[in-house]
Amino acid sequence: MRVGSRESKLAMRQTEIFVQRMAVANPDVTCEVVGMKALGDIDLKSRLDQLPKTGAFVRELDDAILRGEIDCSVNSLKDIPIDMDPELVIAAMFDRDDPRDVVLPCPLEELPEGARVGTASVRRESILRDVRPDLVIEPLRGNIHTRLSRLDAGDFDAIILAKAGLDRMGIDRPMHVLDDTVFVPAPAQGIIAVECRSDDQETRSRISKLESRRSRAEAGVERGIMKLMGAGCSSPVGINAKMVGDSIHVEAVSYTYTEEPRRVSTDLPVDYVMDELLDIAEYLTGRRDSI
Repeated sequence: MRVGSRESKLAMRQTEIFVQRMAVANPDVTCEVVGMKALGDIDLKSRLDQLPKTGAFVRELDDAILRGEIDCSVNSLKDIPIDMDPELVIAAMFDRDDPRDVVLPCPLEELPEGARVGTASVRRESILRDVRPDLVIEPLRGNIHTRLSRLDAGDFDAIILAKAGLDRMGIDRPMHVLDDTVFVPAPAQGIIAVECRSDDQETRSRISKLESRRSRAEAGVERGIMKLMGAGCSSPVGINAKMVGDSIHVEAVSYTYTEEPRRVSTDLPVDYVMDELLDIAEYLTGRRDSI
């Protein structure tokens, strides 16, 4: 099986996790990893919300699948556009890792007025400007190690990253977890997903053995609301769903759609209907005043 991956260390680590799990679930399958660069890896100057097309971190991999150059690709689910090519399918979502954001090297409240904070995320930037308008927010692109090296070099007083990526890379250094009811994670943050062609039944069947139903259910809520909002991967929106017993707790926040940011904290039944997601989406985008 030819497995596509971006060439960054984190992407390769996520692909290594996939290969390890495939070896257990499908011992008869041999995986060959094919590395490639995505637009988001090449253009490190533009803000993520200003890149010229959707799927900045997956489009080249998707095209390679459709051309038959690879059989599947391993991605962070948060990078996969909501409106996928109908010829592609997410064959498996892994158990979710910690979806929260972290700030390095000190707690946010310890940063002095005017401290420089680096982030590549419009969502994180919007929340920071909301909760700490006295800080100076500056763009920070690049892989995890590049960002950490710029912090160490003194380019920033602090940076914000996803905890899942640091955990997967085994990076152990001073970091402080941010409250996920304030810094609501990006939709699907913390979930590794595997794409393949929708008509490739053999590959789909093998990959599906790695599926996490819980991740699929939680991401379904998050990506469902996102789709109904008309939001994209780089929108200033945070949505996090957690299965708790027979309900799904939803925290969400949105910026720019309304004059003031809007937040949601609510519970849905596990057998929710689409209208319940629509209620949340319309409130977050200002199309209704309550949910």
